[in-house]
Amino acid sequence: MANHKSSEKRIRQEAKRKVQNRYYKKTARTAIQKLREMKEPGEASTFLPKVLSMIDRLAKKNTWHPNKAANLKSSLMRHVNTLSA
Repeated sequence: MANHKSSEKRIRQEAKRKVQNRYYKKTARTAIQKLREMKEPGEASTFLPKVLSMIDRLAKKNTWHPNKAANLKSSLMRHVNTLSA
């Protein structure tokens, strides 16, 4: 167990941040899955910006690596464009 007040506080902060990160990651993964299952081009193109902003937010906070975010965004945009074509 921690011996310093600062390390106890750090443990509390990390636990809180872990729960928040897990929630945001799971929400984004669910949205990505939902977007990939869409067959209607109009519906997918309106939902795409919401998913992209979720991905950008996770990359900005270093929850996801920026390259992972870029790869996901690229593949999702390609998916929506193939629906439109």
